[in-house]
Amino acid sequence: MTERNNLLIVILTIGVFGILNTEMGVIGILPDIADHFHISVSKAGWLVSAFALVVAISGPTMPLLFSGINRKKVMLLVLGVFVVGNIVTIFTSNFTILLIARIIPAFFHPIYCSLAFTVAAASVRKEEAPKAVSKVFVGVSAGMVVGVPIASFISSAVSFEMAMAFFAIVNAIVFIATVIFVPSMPVEKRLSYGTQFSVLKKPIIWLSILTVILLNSAIFGVFSYLADYLKTVTNMPSNTISLILFVYGGANISGNILAGKLLTKNAQKVVAIFPFVLGIVYILLFLFGQVTVPMAFITLIWGILARVAGNINQYWISTAAPEAPDFANGLFLSACNIGTTIGAAVGGLFILEMGTKYVVLVGILSLILSLVTILLRNYRYSPVKQLSI
Repeated sequence: MTERNNLLIVILTIGVFGILNTEMGVIGILPDIADHFHISVSKAGWLVSAFALVVAISGPTMPLLFSGINRKKVMLLVLGVFVVGNIVTIFTSNFTILLIARIIPAFFHPIYCSLAFTVAAASVRKEEAPKAVSKVFVGVSAGMVVGVPIASFISSAVSFEMAMAFFAIVNAIVFIATVIFVPSMPVEKRLSYGTQFSVLKKPIIWLSILTVILLNSAIFGVFSYLADYLKTVTNMPSNTISLILFVYGGANISGNILAGKLLTKNAQKVVAIFPFVLGIVYILLFLFGQVTVPMAFITLIWGILARVAGNINQYWISTAAPEAPDFANGLFLSACNIGTTIGAAVGGLFILEMGTKYVVLVGILSLILSLVTILLRNYRYSPVKQLSI
């Protein structure tokens, strides 16, 4: 990649970090938000659940609506909305206003992330696209796992308002960098809404969406309860749990590098093998999850594979509809959020009926089902045919 493309991808990566950091960072300060606004923690949790729900709903439609507009202008619009929304959250004393200031940017979330993946892939040669996209995914990983402890630290060390200011500052920096360094990116060939919607007629796109839902369910159906698992099954003290979660987060970020290399070499084979590999990790988790040292090692491998899954998900849907990349990435974001929601809900049911140890079964069952959809797609659509549809 040229130096200019490298800079573009760095800006996109930080931009995605800022967007995901705004979404997920509040998880670490929900108790502080509850105290600040004199509400329950469960009510404060609406800031997370409502945001995710809006992203799932707007994922396919918002990138589609803005697909014909200069991409730089769209990026600046989204970043501007996030900056303004974050500034409102700093100064408001009303929880309803805080919730609205979160929900409005959530509608624009899929636009920036979709554009980031599309622009990164288009900035390099076709065979290098998975590697370029994997670099942007570093921002996704960091936003999901690094933003939480940073916001929590700022809130506890300084104030709740400064933690919210952190979100605004990151997005403002990316806004300025985009203005200065990102070139104008007019859409050379504007696709009609009908043309983009027509990809939904293809069986391959539905197989791909179902695969993404199942793979994300396999990851987050278990990960959502990792802290509880470490506490009740592994019997770890709180400080050790924090360390293990940090290990997972670091491994998650490094998994992007591995994913980029694997998908560039032989994507079809990697995707087909993945459910077996993660399935083995989950079996080991079930057998040895009560022992601290093996659990630490399992978490490290699990964290790497979780991010490989994220890259697989984006690749699987984007290659199913290469003629409508923005719409495809929107479908990817929606499918991920649906999978996360289903996985976490089913995982909670397993814990309620069988106990925390058995939440691993949600991951294993989801992987078995995902293997069926992966093999069905590979059987019906050869790699050459798939990329030329």
